[in-house]
Amino acid sequence: MSETVDVVLIGGGVMSATLGTLISELQPDWKIVVFERLSDVAQESSNAWNNAGTGHAALCELNYMPAAPDGSVDPAKAISINEQFQQSRQLWTTLMEEGVLHAPDTFINPTPHMTFVQGEKDVKYLRKRYEALKDQPLFAGIEYSEDSRVINQWAPLLMQKRVAGEPFAATRVPAGTDVDFGSVTRQLFDNLTAKGATLYTNREVRKLKRQKDGTWKLNFRDMLGKTPGSMNARFVFVGAGGWALKLLQASGIPEIKGYGCFPIGGQWLKTSNPAIVAQHHAKVYSQAAVGAPPMSVPHLDTRVVDGETSILFGPFATFTPKFLKHGHMLDLVTQVRFHNVFSMLKVAFTNFNLIKYLVSELAKTHKGKVESLREFVPTAKDEDWVLLNAGQRAQVMKGGKLQFGTEVIAHADGSIAGLLGASPGASTAVSIMLDLLNSCFPDRIAEWEPRLKQLIPSYGETLNDKPAEADKIVTETAEALHINR
Repeated sequence: MSETVDVVLIGGGVMSATLGTLISELQPDWKIVVFERLSDVAQESSNAWNNAGTGHAALCELNYMPAAPDGSVDPAKAISINEQFQQSRQLWTTLMEEGVLHAPDTFINPTPHMTFVQGEKDVKYLRKRYEALKDQPLFAGIEYSEDSRVINQWAPLLMQKRVAGEPFAATRVPAGTDVDFGSVTRQLFDNLTAKGATLYTNREVRKLKRQKDGTWKLNFRDMLGKTPGSMNARFVFVGAGGWALKLLQASGIPEIKGYGCFPIGGQWLKTSNPAIVAQHHAKVYSQAAVGAPPMSVPHLDTRVVDGETSILFGPFATFTPKFLKHGHMLDLVTQVRFHNVFSMLKVAFTNFNLIKYLVSELAKTHKGKVESLREFVPTAKDEDWVLLNAGQRAQVMKGGKLQFGTEVIAHADGSIAGLLGASPGASTAVSIMLDLLNSCFPDRIAEWEPRLKQLIPSYGETLNDKPAEADKIVTETAEALHINR
């Protein structure tokens, strides 16, 4: 007879680590089991080199605030993303003060967030965006300039030997951060296992079936010995990146009908040359190319991983039918069902610009990628930069449209839920998992609320409409995490 546990988390990434941490704090008597198909946690999208490490707070990402057809800009989504990242900062601060997370510099470092654009059209847009954000409490301190001397002070690599005459502009927010989500994930899992959770690595969940008593039976296999096994769970979370779609389909829940995934990979150009690294301390985002998905917005990033500072540029899109870096070549095909095939075909026929963009990216050589880098860094030399493979993303397809956000799919009775999609992902993991708790455990939220307020002081509230409270909480977390206000 299979063992029955309270919670099973499938996938060893930051989403499972965050949900497991919240549940262990709210219901410490529950038995939690984690299954990870690779040899360690944080090896896919949560790995530091598989993502940009941006503490996504919409400080520099233009895709959260696109221009409307009439040229106007609405800050609502940017504010919402920032609100979500503030919840992550608050939870990390509390966990650090309680000894769960280590010193701030083991997972988060102050890194200004910048936006840099060229051409009259984009300069005009960026000016409007700045005007819409500068008086918002959560964007306090945002700066704007079209002066090359000022931008040179902010990010010297952008301005060296730049051809005069082309209009350009930049914004800068000193309060930005660089986050090592791999380190966050490992530290959270270390704490979970120390508190009694069981982590199984090299275990791949293959099937999920609802039992008569309401639990879920999970069939898994040992990836090394190929030995099968099973376990029953009262609640299951599928936080397995692109693998989540396949497992949710296997569960048979009706809520997954109509969904599909489109895989997009990426590569970075990386340099650790001290002379170059010393000239750049920022994450600089720009406009995406026509047809490019939001995850392919070009950016020049300071990264701090395992104590080493480097600079990444990209990402450059790649394509493979795998849903994970360590996935299967048939992933794209085996997801097809009668209920999603027509939606997927519509996506294929209505996203010609995306296909054209992917083809052009795949055709780029190393030299071609460095040429793209020179639009940001005019002095870049081929020999200083090496290619690094980034993570694999599975973008959501639904209703004939390709979606670029994240979406929680939960069964009506709350016994199983999973996460699909990518951006903004890890940065808003806390907010996403809070929403999941509300959806799947509505009868317990009132009981859990006091502890949630201790963990996340702004839980249940928004900050941007309360300037004094926003300033207090943002300042407190900044001081605790040793980052800029």
